[in-house]
Amino acid sequence: MPYQLPDLSRPLELPFDSIIDVRSPDEFAEDHLPGAISLPVLDNEQRAEVGTIYKQESPFKARKLGAALVAQNAAHHLQGPLAAKDGAWKPLVYCWRGGQRSGSFTTILKQVGWRADVLSGGYQDYRRAVVAQLYENELPYRFVLIDGNTGTAKTEILHLVAARGGQVLDLEGLANHRGSVLGPRPGGQPSQKMLESRLVSALAELDPARPVLVEAESSKVGDLLVPPAIWALMRAAPRVRMQASVEDRARYLARAYADICAAPEELKRILSLLVRLQGHERIDGWKRLVDTRDFETLALDLITQHYDSRYAKSRSAAGEPAESMQITLDDDGLERAADGVLAAVNRLRP
Repeated sequence: MPYQLPDLSRPLELPFDSIIDVRSPDEFAEDHLPGAISLPVLDNEQRAEVGTIYKQESPFKARKLGAALVAQNAAHHLQGPLAAKDGAWKPLVYCWRGGQRSGSFTTILKQVGWRADVLSGGYQDYRRAVVAQLYENELPYRFVLIDGNTGTAKTEILHLVAARGGQVLDLEGLANHRGSVLGPRPGGQPSQKMLESRLVSALAELDPARPVLVEAESSKVGDLLVPPAIWALMRAAPRVRMQASVEDRARYLARAYADICAAPEELKRILSLLVRLQGHERIDGWKRLVDTRDFETLALDLITQHYDSRYAKSRSAAGEPAESMQITLDDDGLERAADGVLAAVNRLRP
């Protein structure tokens, strides 16, 4: 019998040595089961070719070509990535629906002598479970938000709270984006589906009986949407607001965004995206600050001329925070802030 996908509300601990995704590399790159490795039985071009023949010529001809290609690719995997596996190795194999691609490869693995199994319903059933959790069901967690204007070190404080044993959900880390116009990180953002898989895995590690600290965001992190079930918890959550002087925030931003400052042409390209909001004259002035490497002045201007005014309306709509903390952004100040936030989270647990 094919292996049934377990409940995703708990950590995905499967009784297999490896999880093998035999879909095409493009399918795997968009999203896959946590911990899966990619061993495609049809590459991107082969999958497209077989699909075209199936629709335009003959299902029989497509299956015959597909079988030949699967055999060739399976041989490559057996002689390459799987060559060192011993007889006790036990893999779980999946494709889109748990059909021909995974079934064919699993049959070959079983003929070798390995205890291979197919995931019932394949990636499609896994994806349905992810969607149900994030789009259809209510989550059992209780969030507390860490809030504050740009440059108040919210993400760093979040990580310091985690280091102290607090439960956190790092949306920006999972989305690989800082959540602002200067937010892009190396490697780019994952797909929306991949973000949702990461979120489900992260949620499964959390204890619903304990509060979870989450950074206050809009309904998007970069180009990716915060799924409805998580957004509903965020909107209802109490807030702990970080407050720091404008000068301190500017110094902190210049340090925290050092990777962007180290790529001046990319920074100027990002600043150009603000022409519609700020006008050419101001953007040209900011680019001159980049050229002179006066990043603290640039950060101060961005805070006073862009970030604070732009986000004031959304912060007003969110209402007054449950608690506010005046902090400093030096190393000792951030440690004190993390202690204070952790204490506030425990006081505010909904």
